[in-house]
Amino acid sequence: MDMKLEVVVIPVSDVDRAKAFYEKLGFRLDIDHAANADHRVVQFTPPGSEASIHIGKGITSAAPGSLQNLYLIVFDIEKARAHLVGRGINVSEVFHHAGLLGPRVTGPDPKHGSYASFASFEDPDGNTWLLQEITTRLPGREWKSMQAPALNVASLANLLHETEEHHGNYEKAHAKHNWWDWYAGYIIARQSGSSPEEAAPAAERYMEKVLHV
Repeated sequence: MDMKLEVVVIPVSDVDRAKAFYEKLGFRLDIDHAANADHRVVQFTPPGSEASIHIGKGITSAAPGSLQNLYLIVFDIEKARAHLVGRGINVSEVFHHAGLLGPRVTGPDPKHGSYASFASFEDPDGNTWLLQEITTRLPGREWKSMQAPALNVASLANLLHETEEHHGNYEKAHAKHNWWDWYAGYIIARQSGSSPEEAAPAAERYMEKVLHV
């Protein structure tokens, strides 16, 4: 039986202030409902996420600001950070750890390993969020029911056409390379559930590894 995480409750002290922050962050506003003066719930959903968050009044006994290190997964940590900074969010510099659970080191993981690079920010109450770069998930980290359906000839043709269009943008700005390497990175990302906007950076990351071997 599937059990999907649907909502995480974020404890806040000022609902309107928190609402303004999460709108500024770019989260989708789904609902803002007040039953009375003491009970209000506001739902937001991060871009591309199946799970949502709730802020509000009378919905949790947790202290405002007590939620720490809620993860937001991105394909390109530096682009994601720049995007949020452009929206006026105060985001830390990108960092990684020296070994598993080791000390924090400034800058992205030198090998650009999946799961290895982070950036952090907090909402007005001090609830903290972590951006984590994941380009390839470890084996067993995806449910089969969430995998993309098998391709047929028509859908494969459409995917190849889409891949060619996005590869064209990459090809114009980069040195000569094997197109099939970029195609492979893009198609694997799309088949793993990424959007075209997420798959292109994933393919670029893969190319960086290929070109530096």
